[in-house]
Amino acid sequence: MIDNGFSIKETDKRMQRLGVAGGDVSAILVTHEHGDHVGGVARYARRYNIPVWASHGTAAMISNIDVLQCFNSHKSFELGGISIEPVLVPHDAREPTQFVFRSNDLKLGVMTDTGSITQHMVDVLMDCDALLLECNYDRDMLLNGAYPESLKRRVMGDWGHLDNQQAIDLLQRLNTDELQHLVLAHVSEKNNSHELVLDSVSRAIECDRAWLDVIDQDEGLPWRMLAENVSSFQKGEMHAR
Repeated sequence: MIDNGFSIKETDKRMQRLGVAGGDVSAILVTHEHGDHVGGVARYARRYNIPVWASHGTAAMISNIDVLQCFNSHKSFELGGISIEPVLVPHDAREPTQFVFRSNDLKLGVMTDTGSITQHMVDVLMDCDALLLECNYDRDMLLNGAYPESLKRRVMGDWGHLDNQQAIDLLQRLNTDELQHLVLAHVSEKNNSHELVLDSVSRAIECDRAWLDVIDQDEGLPWRMLAENVSSFQKGEMHAR
């Protein structure tokens, strides 16, 4: 599990939709200390006796977790046969990280809560088989919206969140033809829309709009399966469909 900002009841409800129980979770990875990411971690970890992992900086900012282990943000580590590479990102937190997961020659990138694109991010996300990427806001919607000016500056700053165009810029620096799945996430309900995200990203990377997924904040997303030994040609077919 990556992060948890929900109550135990809400988390269990979302897990049940996926056919998973709390006792099935072997670890919780925490990306950073903001409440919407860590608010439910301690309670859920305690209920199901789950160890929690975080960077040293993030660990220093959270409390009430019974089993808290730290990883080095500059080194990969392994949990349950999966290699996990922390990725330091520019975000307004103590030592925020995102992750790249590797198993059986498959590579999954998870990249949200970052205010700008770094070369390191581009390098580690290259050649992913699947990518979950933040498309937090549309710049015009945010500028013309109801947020106070201080919050607008925070969201748009280099330590805030990725807007639709920044996400597109990152994708265009990667080889998206290799992706089996591209999931767009952390979409603001007030300063963005699923339709806008799907339209802008599909046009920019020239893929079928129906191939993309956007995570709904209430409904989540069903399981997505990654296949081994998929050729570049087959991946291109997935991308174009």
